[in-house]
Order: sequence, then structure tokens, then C-alpha cells
Amino acid sequence: MIETAITKLLGITYPVFQGGMAWIADGRLAAAVSNGGGLGIIAAGNAPADYVRNQIHIARSLTQKPFGVNIMLMSPYADEIAALVVEEKVAVVTTGAGNPAKYMEAFKGAGIRVIPVVASIAMAKLMTRVGADALIAEGGESGGHVGEITTMVLVPQICDATTLPVLAAGGIADGRGVAASFMLGACGVQMGTRFLAAEECTISETYRQKILKAGDLCTMVTGRRLGHPVRSLRTPFARNYSEKEYGGMPDDQLEALGTGALRKAVVDGDAENGCFLAGQVATRVNRIQPAAEIVREVIEEAEPLLKGASKWVK
Repeated sequence: MIETAITKLLGITYPVFQGGMAWIADGRLAAAVSNGGGLGIIAAGNAPADYVRNQIHIARSLTQKPFGVNIMLMSPYADEIAALVVEEKVAVVTTGAGNPAKYMEAFKGAGIRVIPVVASIAMAKLMTRVGADALIAEGGESGGHVGEITTMVLVPQICDATTLPVLAAGGIADGRGVAASFMLGACGVQMGTRFLAAEECTISETYRQKILKAGDLCTMVTGRRLGHPVRSLRTPFARNYSEKEYGGMPDDQLEALGTGALRKAVVDGDAENGCFLAGQVATRVNRIQPAAEIVREVIEEAEPLLKGASKWVK
């Protein structure tokens, strides 16, 4: 059994978070991960409060364990979602794409543990000062919105820059990634792409098959010109977007080109026009499993690796 500062802080069995993937991480998936001993997370994404409230209620109908809500702070509904999680008193809030400082007092007053995703030392220090409970250091290997620094470089820098517990994210899909994260100083991990193959994940079959068949050079990053780079699978949509991005298409048209593309992938399974978000580790995801089995498996794989380190160092 691997017990860390994050398992003690949240009262969970395994130091494994499921990433807050927009249009994907719903109440059913979050409950399955939490029932498996990890921390399931509902993604608010760009959804309105009513949708997120419904997902919270679904999760509560399926689990008595702690779960979280991820708030994308760029969302036009961020204020509504922040008020909702306070009202619902969810156990954990993770945040991305911005600074949650203005909500921190309300979160703390509701007894919510706040764990921002950070991609730089400066943001890690700021989040430490404003009262975060832990941090998720997410490297550029991850799917969705990405930073510039790789996980292996970022995690030890973040661990050195804060006194808070740190989870590693980006490029982690098995016990080797978990063990490596601990060696870098993390006390837990967050995985997104691995959970795309969870039985309880309700993505389209087209999306699922693309993940299961992904190769080592399967992803690309678009959106850098607009200031919010995103990693996704190399698909007709991604290639077309990249051509337009560097071909001079005006910013407003480029923004419009991406609108609704994730939903087309997740819900419609539109192989031509959908944006299939995935991390570089997609090639390591090759079978469908229950979410609880994924959580348990990565920890069971990591334990002998951590205990066997002496065979390398005499």
C-alpha cells in the first residue's frame, strides 16, 4: 500500500486522480474512479451550472467516496460553477487555465480542498501563497491544454518551489510512470488519457478506437498562435487547423473553426471534424478496463518498482 500526503489529505486509498477532461469526465466516470480508491473528477469545461449540478448529483448517487470538480477558469460559466461547488460542498476542486485566487475564500469557507493545475514555478508559488491545499504539476505531454515544460523537468522544479503536496500529470499511464513521479518528488499522479479506455467512460466508439490504436507519434499541438495550445490526436481536423493557424487565417475565424470540435469527437464520433484530445502516452493505452481496475493496477505495478530500486544502486 502506498500512503502519501495526498491520500491522507483527501481520505482516499490510492494517490491517483482522474483528469478533468471536458465533455468526457462526467459523474459516472468520476464515481467509478472514486469507488476504485482514487479521486474521480467531474469536468465543468465550458458547460453551464445546470449540467455540472446534474453530474454532481449523478456521482453522489453512485458513490459515498470523495470526488472533485474541475473548473476551467477561461469558461464563461466559471463564476457560476465556483458558486455551485460551494453550494454543493464538493470535496475537492481542481482548476486550470487561470488563477482561482478570487474564489479561494469561498472555497475554503465551504471546506473544499483546492488543488490547482500549474505549469510553471511562478504559478506554483502564487497558488501556494493564496492558500491552495496541493498542486498538480502538468507537463506538456498531456492531452488538452498544455504548457511548454515536460513532466520530467517540471515536477521536481515545482516540488522544490512549494511546501505543498504535488501530483504529477502528463505522460503517465502505468506503474512505471507512477514510480517515476514519486522519484521526481511527487506524492501522487493525475491521469487523463488512460481513463479514456475505462469501461465507464462514455466517449464515442470512434474516439475509443483511435486511442486504442494510437502510435508513438500520434499527437500534435495546435492553438499556440492564439495563446492556448492544445494537444490532440493527428486527425484531419487537427491538420486542417494547423494549416489555417500558420496560413494566416484571422484569429476570430480560427477560434470559430475550433468551436464545438471536441463535442463532435466525444459525442458524435466525427472522425473528420472532431478534435480528439489525447496525451503523448496514448500509445500505452491498449485495452478497455473498469476504472477501478486501472487505479489499482498502476499502483500495484509501481510498488515492486519502488521496492526494487536497490538492484540498480548498490
